Amino acid sequence: MSNFKIPSLMIYLLPLLVVMFVYFRSRGKKESAALELLKENQEAGLTEASSLHPFIDPTKCLGAGSCVSACPEEAIGMINGKAKFIDPTVCIGHGACAAACPHGAITLVFGSEKRGMDIPQVDPNFETNIPGIFIAGELGGMGLIRKAASQGTQAMASIAKLKGSSNQYDVVIVGAGPAGLSSTLGAIEKKLRYVTLEQEVSLGGAIFQYPRNKIAMTAPVKLPIIGDVKMGEISKEELLEFWHKVIQKTGIKLNLNERMETITRTDKGFIVKTTKQTYETRAVLLAIGRRGTPRKLEVPGEDLPKVVYRMIDPEQYRDMHVLVVGGGDSALEAAIAIAEQPGTTVTLSYRSEAFGRGKQKNRDRLQALQDKGRIKVMLKSKVKRIERDSVVLDYEKQDVDLPNNGIIVCAGGILPTPFLKEIGVMVETKFGTA
Repeated sequence: MSNFKIPSLMIYLLPLLVVMFVYFRSRGKKESAALELLKENQEAGLTEASSLHPFIDPTKCLGAGSCVSACPEEAIGMINGKAKFIDPTVCIGHGACAAACPHGAITLVFGSEKRGMDIPQVDPNFETNIPGIFIAGELGGMGLIRKAASQGTQAMASIAKLKGSSNQYDVVIVGAGPAGLSSTLGAIEKKLRYVTLEQEVSLGGAIFQYPRNKIAMTAPVKLPIIGDVKMGEISKEELLEFWHKVIQKTGIKLNLNERMETITRTDKGFIVKTTKQTYETRAVLLAIGRRGTPRKLEVPGEDLPKVVYRMIDPEQYRDMHVLVVGGGDSALEAAIAIAEQPGTTVTLSYRSEAFGRGKQKNRDRLQALQDKGRIKVMLKSKVKRIERDSVVLDYEKQDVDLPNNGIIVCAGGILPTPFLKEIGVMVETKFGTA
């Protein structure tokens, strides 16, 4: 009888053992991949999130893994049976991880113990300590598209309640991302006199800067005039197409390629000075991103149309001589993407003697393309002068003249925090707190 029971027991146990083996093997591979990505980001110094992000309490985490499944950006991984925030730079702060955690181990915070994050103080109506100046969207720490759009709508509802004045405009909206566009719709709906400014040549804010076909995670949102918009997981191009249709349908007017320079208080409201003109307004809504204004080279010829500050579409540089300036991931990735296009000649200029930052995989890909002669790297160089068909670099104390059809400057941006403080907006530095 016993000889019969043992084989029977094995028949039932064997499938279970196989399932367990496959499960633990798969989990081991995922944990190894997560650990590798974490180490890579730590070595590259990419350990800080740019907006609202999760803090995972290891004493409360029991390894359920629900947060990993809930994170579409794959910013969280499992390491040694615990959830870890492994890829901070891709987190957009939607909080799905915190909602999915069954043990309350995740809280959403700004900044970290090592690096603070400046967040402007606003009241529930999104008005700052300066009456008449409002902030919505990414500048206030909310990079999520749906919430940024909702904040823009709510802020405009508050602006519409302000007492009227003899100013030229009721509101000047700065920024044409989700918060700026939704607030503009609100201004139209409430029949306010408005002007919407955007420093870039196209709408979309940070979305416009995404690489081609990047998934712009969003969710259903209610927009003024348009109503309920049901969005799921859509690409950058699809989202921009949606906004273009909204503009055509509603007649939104945008002042593109016009950058705000100063805001001055008056007895009636504010004077907003831009690179093109001056506006008198009752209120100002700042719907600008945290990336700020691109840092320029400050050299002759930089105002030529061929000079841009972000690489949008590498295909546009086919069969061209291109110079990329910078030493971070954005510069390396731009140079790599363009070098992979047919007929391109790519030069990467960086002022330091080595790439001290950036992901190792980007540096490895750069080295491989450099070995193949697809990219020329010029360390310890800087742009001296830009001509219509060429560019002059200061390289090893000599002028080097290169044929050139396009220049991409990836030198970072001038953050808006000093500007906010200059006009009197109170800013609080968050060190890993909500």
